[in-house]
Amino acid sequence: MARQDINRSGEMEVFVSVVERGGFSAAATARRMTPSAVSKLVARLEARLGVRLVNRSTRKLQLTPEGCAFYERSIAILADIAEAERQASSGEEAAGRIRINTSGSFGNHVLAPLVPAFMALHPAVTLDIAHTDRIVDLMEERADVAIRAGPLKSSSLIARKLGATRKLIVASPDYLGRHGEPRSVADLRRHCRIGFSYARAIEGWPMRESGETVTIPITPGIQVADGEAMRHLALSGAGLARLASFTVRADIDAGRLVPVLEEANPGDIEEFYALYIGQGGPLPARVRALLDFLAAHVRL
Repeated sequence: MARQDINRSGEMEVFVSVVERGGFSAAATARRMTPSAVSKLVARLEARLGVRLVNRSTRKLQLTPEGCAFYERSIAILADIAEAERQASSGEEAAGRIRINTSGSFGNHVLAPLVPAFMALHPAVTLDIAHTDRIVDLMEERADVAIRAGPLKSSSLIARKLGATRKLIVASPDYLGRHGEPRSVADLRRHCRIGFSYARAIEGWPMRESGETVTIPITPGIQVADGEAMRHLALSGAGLARLASFTVRADIDAGRLVPVLEEANPGDIEEFYALYIGQGGPLPARVRALLDFLAAHVRL
């Protein structure tokens, strides 16, 4: 087959349908093709690429590592094609997939309640939200926007501030009933502290002691990889946790968690930013719409 005769975007669309629909038959129905035609198209694609993209069985279809990589790139390329066509026509409608990478705490307590309003404003947009507290490479993760505490030091990233929040040390009434409430910074040593298992900008808890702010090294009794896991452990009575106020506000109001050592809280502020890749060119309409919406509606 001559190179110019290959409809690469059409192949990608069919392959993406196979992956997202979970099989050839479902993809065929969605694409108004026969299952045999879909199967042959994927086979021709694999033959041209020289790799197996999917492992076929009677029960399910499973992507190979090469298939996963091709699927991810296909989504990005198809979104770029759609964006180019929109810009060439109207240029203003926000449409297509937006990949968001954010922490579990921000995603659950701030972003999720805003999603219905955003989708109502932009019905042609689809959201793909990934939760992780670790710092990610937007290029590697193929994310359009990452929401993080503190701007990332990268020349290829542009940060848009969304707001700031205080940090609180909290515990459940059950934990405090069993272990007593810490009355001083020194009391922290006899309590189980829940910490993060990944490196952070400040390793320890900033505390106010004798009129000065000091960082207390914390050797956690329990380590977790995300703030939501830490919150649930605190709710279960596992120990003390230091979390953003928006994460535990509803729990405090309901009496499920209690702030402790507030007199030693230095009042430090954690700033949140929406980060995106930018080289000075125009943003896709879908990304610009999301950034504008978050800037207008996020309240920390």
